[in-house]
Amino acid sequence: MSVADCEQEKAGWGIFEGLPGDPMIWVLIFSELAAFGLFLGAFIVTRALHPAIFAAGQATLDAHLAGINTVVLVTSGWAAARGTAAARAGRRQVAHGWLFGAMTLGGLFIAVKLLEYAGEIAEGNGLETSAFFTLYFLLTGFHLLHVGLGIVILAVVSRSAEASSVETGAVFWHMVDVLWVVMFPIIYLVQP
Repeated sequence: MSVADCEQEKAGWGIFEGLPGDPMIWVLIFSELAAFGLFLGAFIVTRALHPAIFAAGQATLDAHLAGINTVVLVTSGWAAARGTAAARAGRRQVAHGWLFGAMTLGGLFIAVKLLEYAGEIAEGNGLETSAFFTLYFLLTGFHLLHVGLGIVILAVVSRSAEASSVETGAVFWHMVDVLWVVMFPIIYLVQP
């Protein structure tokens, strides 16, 4: 489907008109943002109710690894944006290369996050350790699943490197980026 066909199809979607990518990705993104919003809201409210538990849990986290992961994920978003620009210009091989870079960085994010989890588990922290760790593992684990899904989506759209498909995949990937940029300070930096 050409970009013009995609734009014409979106014209019937009202609120989605003018947004990049397929309108259905936006339905998915809005539902995912609502789910993450509820998770983050639960985290913030529970932290306000139990500041000592959250301070103790947060003190055991490795903010340096999380900071590295932030740089990795933001850089992968940049690579996905470059891939989108290349696909729009009809440069499919270049788009494929940028998307491969984004996927590779997404894989690095997963590896670093699993390393961080291994450290937490080695210290005896798990889902049942405290309210902090229950919400920490659920929230970051849910995000980690989305990183994995995003890699799969980028792999699928990279095969054809068609502009509208790449744009749709990149939109999902940027949602994953933005969520982490919001989660990182709330979980690792903001003191209870």
